[in-house]
Amino acid sequence: MNDEMIERYQQLLISYLLDRQEDQLYEAQQMSKWMIEQKIPPEEIVSMHAEAVKEYLPHLPEDVQLSFNLLIEMMIGYGTALREHENLLNRQRELEYEIEVAVGMQQTLLPDAPPDIPDLDVGVVSVPAQQMSGDYYNFVNHGGGCIGVALSDIIGKGIPAALCMSMIKYAMDQMDNTSGPSEILRRLNIVVERNVDPSMFITMVYGVYDTNRHHFQYATAGHEPGLLYRDREDVFEDLNTGGLVLGVTEGVAYEEYGLDLAPGDTVILFSDGVTEARIDGHFLGREPLKELIRSSLHLPAQQAVEAIHQNLYERAHYRLKDDQTILLLRRPKVVD
Repeated sequence: MNDEMIERYQQLLISYLLDRQEDQLYEAQQMSKWMIEQKIPPEEIVSMHAEAVKEYLPHLPEDVQLSFNLLIEMMIGYGTALREHENLLNRQRELEYEIEVAVGMQQTLLPDAPPDIPDLDVGVVSVPAQQMSGDYYNFVNHGGGCIGVALSDIIGKGIPAALCMSMIKYAMDQMDNTSGPSEILRRLNIVVERNVDPSMFITMVYGVYDTNRHHFQYATAGHEPGLLYRDREDVFEDLNTGGLVLGVTEGVAYEEYGLDLAPGDTVILFSDGVTEARIDGHFLGREPLKELIRSSLHLPAQQAVEAIHQNLYERAHYRLKDDQTILLLRRPKVVD
């Protein structure tokens, strides 16, 4: 602290002790704000005050003078703790900014809306449990009336998940869209195994819907089994699944499965945050999920997935324990 500020404080203290005016207290407040802005440690302020008192009252009892020494020592510890607190606050602001950037990056990786495809009704909803999501979905145009759909769950959250998500999207963008689901998963597995930390794994389902034949060909890598709703019979079928999660080992072959859809039939894919939603302390499970889905299938696909999620969210008392993504593909019914 410079000599000018010390002299100014001494004058202020003396004038207050003599006159005791409100404007002197106000000036002290303004001086305090300036000292805070200048990050002057509290022990320096106490030391300055002690010197000013001694200057004004040279015959101050020794015990009182010594008491200032004790107070200064206490303020040293207080000042150190205060600076550490400020450093933590600054670090927290930096982390919050980094998270905001990562959240923004995640949003750019996801499609703006489901694709508008003739002879196929598509809906998707993806809601993170926290700021950042570990779920990823994508639509890929395979040409010839074929649309690819990908849904993955990154085991790991936060910024690492966002980085994995960007890597997956980049890898998918570089692939030949004539490849089938099993080949796409095989190539993605190589990328993940080589570039992702061994503690992180990625489950995925990739399927290609042919709107000409109304055939859905898909492969899975350790992902939550999806559902097929048969409209005519009003029944659900569990989709066949298999395959190791992405990133465990390089040499993995993924089996493909196929199914044909009649008018009104619907494929429902979802992340495990849906079936593992906590309802009154218990996991939702697949059977209750089927009934929840059935109650919304009369709606257009996008409205249906939003209604399913909202119903689930309400039953979970507006608390998400994990990210939830629901993707729905429906062959429209024939209109007479």
